[in-house]
Amino acid sequence: MGALLSISLEQGLVFAVLAIGVFITYKILDFPDLSVEGTFLFLETFPFGAFIFSKFMLLGLDPISSTLLSFIFGSLAGVLTYALHIKMKIAPILAGILTMTILYSVNLRVNGKANIPLYNYSSIFDYGNIILILIVIVLLIKFLMDMFLKTERGYLLIATGDNETLVKSLGVNCNTYKLLGLMLSNGIVAVSGALMGQLQGFADINMGASIIVSALASIIIGDTFLKNSKKLNGTTRAILGAISYKIIGGLALEIGLAPTDLKAISAIIVILFIGYNNLSILEFIKKGGKKDATNKKFIQEF
Repeated sequence: MGALLSISLEQGLVFAVLAIGVFITYKILDFPDLSVEGTFLFLETFPFGAFIFSKFMLLGLDPISSTLLSFIFGSLAGVLTYALHIKMKIAPILAGILTMTILYSVNLRVNGKANIPLYNYSSIFDYGNIILILIVIVLLIKFLMDMFLKTERGYLLIATGDNETLVKSLGVNCNTYKLLGLMLSNGIVAVSGALMGQLQGFADINMGASIIVSALASIIIGDTFLKNSKKLNGTTRAILGAISYKIIGGLALEIGLAPTDLKAISAIIVILFIGYNNLSILEFIKKGGKKDATNKKFIQEF
């Protein structure tokens, strides 16, 4: 029981990094990236981070530098989506499929094969306890993200997703902040992929399978924590949701469910929490909340 929960917590912390990355696109930028092509994009950005990490480790770089480089190269995936969708005016779903296809080939090209063993190489977890290191990394990313969102650029990024027309009226180029959001989001997702590669000891081309379900489940679960409380901001909720999601999965295995049932369990978890949120919204509307334009309950606290 203890070992299983420990593994679930470790994976939950890695997925917390992933959830923060997806949070930028899904909750802040409100870019169509996640609903359609983001499903494909994050599917490949996650293993892309692991493959970039493994490439630089094979070249003799240290694990910290390799992890940071995975962020830089992961950000380029955001640039690619931006170029296809915003600049070339390609439909979102097609832009996502093209990005997915390109990154899949790039992942294979990076090291020349679909699976890269990393057991014989050092990792960032060699510097101490795995859980403590992951907690430090998650809190560091959260702190930096929260600090950035309180800057002028951070507020403009939020405003771009919330009211693009208003931002344009201020004479600000919204596309600049869409690019910034996509780069940050994909860079952080790539870092989570690099961390997962180090945690499991290999980088695999199929690491991103069903990853978007896990990311969305984390954000949806996080949104249910103390829904009316203003003390928990978006990044905190994403982290709590990711950890809770993986622990729920670990408990499901502990009570005897087969590992092959995990995908079904993931879908059921998402359905239950979405249903819970929708019922809460319906109750709010019935009480007249929809008519109250000054009501602050649905304003996201960043």
